[in-house]
Amino acid sequence: MLNNVLKVAIAVALTMSLSGCFLTKVVTTPMRIVGATASVVGAVVSIVPVAGNKVDASLESADVAIDKAADTVDTAVPL
Repeated sequence: MLNNVLKVAIAVALTMSLSGCFLTKVVTTPMRIVGATASVVGAVVSIVPVAGNKVDASLESADVAIDKAADTVDTAVPL
């Protein structure tokens, strides 16, 4: 029990001591990686006749939305 409380206290102390910029990068980097992966998958799927281009366009728009959300998080957190 005490061990768990100590771990939580250390995690809270580390979180409070880190700069806002670092914390936003920890959050937004995985978001951007997922968006880029979706974009690459869309490019590969676009080879498929007829449906491929529609899938590519929808995954590309998802990538743009993820990127905008990540940018919002980056700018919303005060440094």
